[in-house]
Amino acid sequence: MKNTLKGFSAALCVALPFIAQAPAHAAAPTPAHAADPALLQRGAYLAKIGDCVACHTAPKGKPFAGGLPMTTPMGQIYTTNITPDPQTGIGAYTLEDFTRAMREGVAKDGHNLYPAMPYPSYAKINDEDMKALYTFFMSGVTPVQQANREADIKWPLNMRWPLKFWNMAFLEKGAYQDKPGKDAAWNRGAYLIQGLGHCGSCHTPRGVAFQEKALDESGSAFLTGGLLDGWFASNLSGEHNVGLGRWNDEDVHAFLKTGANRHASAFGSMTSVINNSTQHMTDADIAAMTTYLKSLPPAGGSGAVPYAYDPQKTKVSLNRPANDAGARVYTAYCMHCHGADGRGFAPMMAPLAGNPNVLEKDASSLINVTLNGTGDLVIGGVPAPFPMPKFAPVLNDQQIADVLTFVRAGWNNDAPAVSASEVTKLRKSTQAAR
Repeated sequence: MKNTLKGFSAALCVALPFIAQAPAHAAAPTPAHAADPALLQRGAYLAKIGDCVACHTAPKGKPFAGGLPMTTPMGQIYTTNITPDPQTGIGAYTLEDFTRAMREGVAKDGHNLYPAMPYPSYAKINDEDMKALYTFFMSGVTPVQQANREADIKWPLNMRWPLKFWNMAFLEKGAYQDKPGKDAAWNRGAYLIQGLGHCGSCHTPRGVAFQEKALDESGSAFLTGGLLDGWFASNLSGEHNVGLGRWNDEDVHAFLKTGANRHASAFGSMTSVINNSTQHMTDADIAAMTTYLKSLPPAGGSGAVPYAYDPQKTKVSLNRPANDAGARVYTAYCMHCHGADGRGFAPMMAPLAGNPNVLEKDASSLINVTLNGTGDLVIGGVPAPFPMPKFAPVLNDQQIADVLTFVRAGWNNDAPAVSASEVTKLRKSTQAAR
């Protein structure tokens, strides 16, 4: 029974189909030529905020046509077609159908969606924005006739009816309401982050039923970081070491617009968020998100002494290559980009000294990015010149464990060591997904 429950929870964490194929007799939406241009433009912008294209576009596939493969312990699944094709996409969805799927996680044919489709966040989208999104998907997206592929998840883990009870327990209905005593910028930032931006879907830890442990700032776990799909999404609270406590407003703005600042660089799924979403947001919306994030009190972290760079630690590190396995790997493969002093060459090449991802107790992201590198950040159509390369073909598990242990101990980072078994486990899971 325990293993079954764990398997069911694992199945919930998969980004499964957003909307299923609609029946042929369903009512047709408003024709494309009738769309209000201003509403269409607004919807296109909101779709970028939601980064909808990232999950619903396969590599070399057509936008929003689905087919992106995702591997889980339960089997492989494929994201669905959300173009307005009436047979294979969502072309037969009415505004009411679309709204119900977005806010309640219920498809047109009545089946429940898995909560990895972030409808607990989308429940907060207001009616005006929902209508604009619907207008964009019906009239601003090119229809693609591409049948959805069935998920390879076997019975009983593929059953949907238990999700009705999940919704009863964890879904909070109702669009976002401005908080009294907070200014317009704070409320706008809260609306974007909690709602369409669905930041908590990755950056908030999950419970045993894969529910987000908090959906807004009233919960102490909100945005304190979470492990998902082999990456640890960073703490976004005001925590000094692993959060945004040392970041000023300009740091947050630079990261959301370019994916890099003096503290860190984007990797993993955050690269897609920067490429497809946040760099396209208005400065006013970025400022609002910054206002909200910087208002969050410190939470999470290890309770370690606040980080401060110590030049003496660099001198000690430089004297270690002859007798330290991790230092030897660092000198050979890492130092030219990240520097002998660990400060890198920000924002082009990330610092490792004091980097929140280095200080984080969970080393999953460091292991993953060392093994598999990261995709290109593409800002304004120009790829970043120095993407992190993959070292899986070059370094064995012990070497990666050694160098990451060296990095996490160096430059006053004082973070826990990394074991070879941790690297082995992540190597197997990430390579199986490729």
